[in-house]
Amino acid sequence: MQTRLQIFSGSSNPKLAAQICERLGVPLGKIELSRFKSGEVYVHYEESIRNSDVFLVQSLSHPINEMFVELLVMIDAAKRASARTVNIIMPYYGYARQERKSAPREPISAKMVADVLTTAGATRVVTIDLHAPAIQGFFNIPVDHLTTLDIMTTYLKSKGITNPVVVSPDAGRASMAEKLASGLDAPFAMMIKKRPAHNQSVITHVIGEVTGHTPIIIEDLIDTGSTIVNVVEGLKERGAEDAFVCASHGLFSADGMSRLIHPNIREVVITDSIALPEQHPEKFHVLSVAPMLSQAIQIIRDGGSIATLFRDRGI
Repeated sequence: MQTRLQIFSGSSNPKLAAQICERLGVPLGKIELSRFKSGEVYVHYEESIRNSDVFLVQSLSHPINEMFVELLVMIDAAKRASARTVNIIMPYYGYARQERKSAPREPISAKMVADVLTTAGATRVVTIDLHAPAIQGFFNIPVDHLTTLDIMTTYLKSKGITNPVVVSPDAGRASMAEKLASGLDAPFAMMIKKRPAHNQSVITHVIGEVTGHTPIIIEDLIDTGSTIVNVVEGLKERGAEDAFVCASHGLFSADGMSRLIHPNIREVVITDSIALPEQHPEKFHVLSVAPMLSQAIQIIRDGGSIATLFRDRGI
C-alpha cells in the first residue's frame, strides 16, 4: 500500500509550495512556524505525518541563515514525528558558491550544508541548477539535480530573437551556455573575467563573435547584478545589440534588481525558485518551476527516471 504524500512549506517561498500542491492535487500541509522572543525557531506540524512521505519546500534565500535553521528544525520535527521519508525540495541551494577552497584556511561551506542536512535527517534532496554540479557528490543520500534549461529554451524560442548569440559570463557557465546555444541553434561566446573581490568582476576578454548579435547571457544566479552589468556593457563596447539576461535564481541582494533596469538590457528572464516581490520591474519575466518540481515529486513517489523531464537526457 502506498504511503501518504504530504507537502509542507517553510517561510522562504510558500507561493511556490502552494502551486506545487495545486498541480499534484494535494492540500498544502498545515504547519506552525514561529519565533521565540530570543529569535529561536519553533516548528509544529498541525497534522499527523506518521509513516508519510514528507516533502519540505524551502529555498535557502535571504535571510539565508534564518531559512537554513528553520529547515533543519522542520527536518528534525518531521523525523521525530515518525515520517517515513523526509524529502527536501530546495530550488535554490545556498552556500553553493563556497564549494571549494580557493585560499588557505577557507571553509567548504557547501559540503557543510550537505553534512548538516543529512545529519538532521533528510533522506533526499531535490534542487535546481547548482552553482557547481559536483556538489551532488557532497551528499551520501540521493540528490535529484534539475535544470531550468528546457524552460528557458522554450521561452526564448517564443521570443523570435534576431541574430542571437548565447554568452557565458565565465568558464563555469560554459556547459550550460553551450546546451542553450544548441537548443536555440545559435552561436556561442564566452567572457573571460577576473574577480578582485567578492561580488566584483572585471571583463578581460571575449571569445567568440558578438558584433551585431543579440546576446543571451545565461547565469545560474544573479546576486548584486554587478557582474551582469559589466558583461552587458562589455558586450556593448564590442558592438553587440541590447541583451537578454537569463538566470535560474534571482537573489537580487542590495539594489541588485534596480541595477538591472539598464538601458542595454532588453529583458531579464528569471524563475520563481526564489520568491520575488509582487511589484517587480516590467522587463523582468518570471518562469515557474512548479510544473517541473511537481513532476519530480510524482516520479520520486511512483518510480521512474528524473531524466525523462529533460530533452537532454545527459543532464
